[in-house]
Amino acid sequence: MGHPIEDYALLSNCRTAALVSRNGDLDWLCLPRFDSGSIFGALLGDERHGRWSLRPADPHARMERSYDGDTFVLVNRWTTPTGEAEVIEAMPIGHDTAVVRRVRGVSGRVEFECHVRLRFDYARAIPWVRQTGTHDEPCLRAIAGPDAIDLRGVRLQGHGHRHSTRFTVEAGAVRDLTLTWQRSHLDGTPPRDVDADLASTRRWWQDWSDKTEHDGPEHALVTRSLLVLRALTDERTGGVAAAATTSLPEAIGGERNWDYRYVWLRDAALTLEALIAHGFIDIAHHWRDWLLRAVAGDAAQLQIMYGLAGERDLPERILTSLPGYEGSSPCGSATAPSTSSRPTSSARSSSRWTRRGWRASVRTGSPGRSSRPWSSRPSSGSTCPTRACGRCATSRRCSRTRG
Repeated sequence: MGHPIEDYALLSNCRTAALVSRNGDLDWLCLPRFDSGSIFGALLGDERHGRWSLRPADPHARMERSYDGDTFVLVNRWTTPTGEAEVIEAMPIGHDTAVVRRVRGVSGRVEFECHVRLRFDYARAIPWVRQTGTHDEPCLRAIAGPDAIDLRGVRLQGHGHRHSTRFTVEAGAVRDLTLTWQRSHLDGTPPRDVDADLASTRRWWQDWSDKTEHDGPEHALVTRSLLVLRALTDERTGGVAAAATTSLPEAIGGERNWDYRYVWLRDAALTLEALIAHGFIDIAHHWRDWLLRAVAGDAAQLQIMYGLAGERDLPERILTSLPGYEGSSPCGSATAPSTSSRPTSSARSSSRWTRRGWRASVRTGSPGRSSRPWSSRPSSGSTCPTRACGRCATSRRCSRTRG
């Protein structure tokens, strides 16, 4: 089965996201968008529904992990009786969609094992898999329908519907494993420059978080919460996903398992409020443009949720291929409550905060900053400064976790 939701760390490229457990299991990844079908879906089932596991072969290995500064570059340090090693993970910020997992020897020698089960389209499609690389530069290419991935860095051997390998790193040695998505009719992706991927991604996130305007208590928690909100904001369209996952239940075993990978106007309004309150006015401008496109010409036609690019037609599907988080079913795509949550009120709130941010930028002469730090006081009933970090399962301080 999957792991408890609080054991997962979030990776993001501001177009989609991955969840990695403390055991080194990548159990949730939808490509190429937040609302695409999953390629790894063990979060809502088990290994059979898609998982990429990377950890020491020693089952008793100890792990400590943290993000590298105020970024989404995750550093996992493993300790075994024979040595120490780090696994550095990120989703590079750029024009393509990828996950990089760098294994670096720290001391002694550590044997790692890697197991990959690829399950496209919410575990409904077992891909066509073939070796396309060379002995020195191995590459496993998997295709299912319109989607393809290239997995490089180790030569994986097939065992049934799973591919596995073992390798050893010594102090100072590096082994880079990469997964890159592309449309399946294309010829294949080139090898990645992981040094450049990690450096540019680390710099992008740190530059963004350094702009946070907050002088109050719990600065690290506030900054991390804001980073989560940025990670859920599509860098191309400006749409704000309410969460990176679908079908996490409001109560274990219950049926209220909605899909929050879309732009819910209520949640987007709260996100916008938190970001503007901490100086991120440029995102307000991006969101305003998204809202104008989505609302179009008649506010009476507002919906409670939209696609990341403002799509209105969001057909609901029950995903019988996934058993659900801790058995909580049904799982669904684009599922939502049948009752409206006053989308007009949410749109007004978004517009009000956008105007407030615009006035602040006019006062400072800057389109991206406000004139002063805004209050970071949580809204009534909130359990964290942004009311959203718990929804992404990245903070144990939040009492609510939902899809």
